Formats: sequence, structure tokens, C-alpha cells
Amino acid sequence: MGLFSELKLAVPWGHIAAKAWGSQRSSPVLCLHGWLDNANSFDRLIPLLPKDFYYVAMDFGGHGLSSHYSPGLPYYHLNFVSEVRRVAAALKWNRLSLMGHSFGGTVGGMFSCIFPEMVDKLILLDSIPFILDCDELENLLTYKQKLIEHTLQVEEAAKKPSHVVSPEEMLQRLLKNNSDVGKECGELLLQRGTTRVATGLVLNRDRRIAWPEHSFDFISRELFEHATKQLQAHVLLIKAIHGFYSVRREKDTDKETMLFAIGKLKSILKEVGFVEVPGNHYAHMNQPQQVASIISSFLQSRDGTRAQQ
Repeated sequence: MGLFSELKLAVPWGHIAAKAWGSQRSSPVLCLHGWLDNANSFDRLIPLLPKDFYYVAMDFGGHGLSSHYSPGLPYYHLNFVSEVRRVAAALKWNRLSLMGHSFGGTVGGMFSCIFPEMVDKLILLDSIPFILDCDELENLLTYKQKLIEHTLQVEEAAKKPSHVVSPEEMLQRLLKNNSDVGKECGELLLQRGTTRVATGLVLNRDRRIAWPEHSFDFISRELFEHATKQLQAHVLLIKAIHGFYSVRREKDTDKETMLFAIGKLKSILKEVGFVEVPGNHYAHMNQPQQVASIISSFLQSRDGTRAQQ
């Protein structure tokens, strides 16, 4: 299932770009990439999955080949959830499954709680359905301030030409900023995340998109529990042993919040699969064969129980 087609779905600010594998007559699986990534995040995984599904990997607004938001508007967490609803409407899906990596998992999780009747299965790749505020309360107002200030700064900087760098330098910058991505996977993300110009490459992503914590909707433990109870989807959570445990890397050693969320999912939901796999946050790209069989079993099962371990 290596062949795919490109999609361009109209939205009020332009279009949402996506790539699709399989037959439109098959059950849909919408794939949601992580922060600052793009639809190519799933290029190595989807060909290993069952061929009797219709996989669509979208670029969130301001990422990959999708349009940037209109001038003056910052990027909020709920905006991305709204994009999922727009894609479902454009493709005339009343029901779908979601597979999200990292930030894409939190978007898919929130969508699954807001529109529980629409989601059949929810696959979380080193992610949880929401971001909790347990150790971030003192920072929340500062994050909102920084989001607004950054948006204003980018608007001023946008008057200047885009920064052009060589392909080699662009790759080295990516690998330096994201050490979990290998060279091959980095090149794959840059294929869709950059545009070639006469003197090198420019990034496609909207420069208003910077630090994820500035855009996230942090919620309390009480709201997390309430929202989880709304889920009707069968859930599979694949946790990379050396993956992320916090929004900010400096807090990754504190696993308490992540373990709380996983524990609540297990206790509230009757049918939740939880599997730990070797590897880092990008295990689905770096070692796709490690997760492909787990996801395949889950997708093909009627109730998701075959993915539980």
C-alpha cells in the first residue's frame, strides 16, 4: 500500500492538505501528526497496516502543505480539534477512527470526547487524550501572554523575507532540535515541511506556531476524569519506553502526571489497550514495524481487546 493520493480540502482560510492510502469505500482512519511535524510522519507506518481501511493523514493548519491561518489569529488547541471536524465533514464521514502521535493524540482525544458518537477507535502514539495542569498552574497565564506576544512579533518579522538555508543545514537544524528523529525520518519530514527556492529551502510552517505549551488547553484532573467518561471509542495507547512524559522536556523525569492519566484511562474505560514498546517518542517512524502489528490487530478486532497486553 505504498501508493497514495494528495487531497486538498477547502476551509475558510484556504485549504487543509492531506494524503490518502486505500479505497474511499473502506472504513476511514484519520491520522494526526505531532507538533511541528506533518502528514509524512505516517509514511513509514501506513504501508505496514491492513489494506482494508482508508487512511488519511492530514497536515494541521500552518503545518506541511496546509494553508496558514488568516493574519492576526494565533493557533489555539481547539482550532486543531475543529480542523478534524472540518475534514470529517468535507469527506462526508459520520464515523471514523483516529490515530494520533504526540500532539495529534491530544487533538484526537479531545475530539473523541467532544464528539464521542463519531469515533469508533482512538489510537494514541506516545500520547494521552488531554494535557493536565497538575504541575503547570503557575505557568498558565504566562503561556497565554507569550502566545499573544509571539504572534505580534511574528507579524512584524513577516515583513522581512523568509530565511533561506541549504538542505544540509536545514536537516542538521531539525536533528539538533529534535534528537529523537533519525536522519532518514528527518529528511522525510522536511520533504513536506519545506519548499525549495533558488538558493535553498524555506520552512513551510507558520512562524506563529512555536512552543506547544503556549497553545495547549491544560485541564484539571477532575475535568480529565469527566471527559474520559464521555469516550465511546475503543482506545489503544502505545507508550514508547523512552518517550515523552511531559509537555516540556525538562520535566520528562517526572512521570507522575502521565501515569495518573494512564491509570484513569484504564480504570474508567472498559476496553482500553495499553502496550509499551522499545524506542523513543518517534518509535512509529524510527521502528514502524514495532507498532504496526499492534495497531493492525487493534484495527481489525471488533472490540479492541486483541491489542490489550
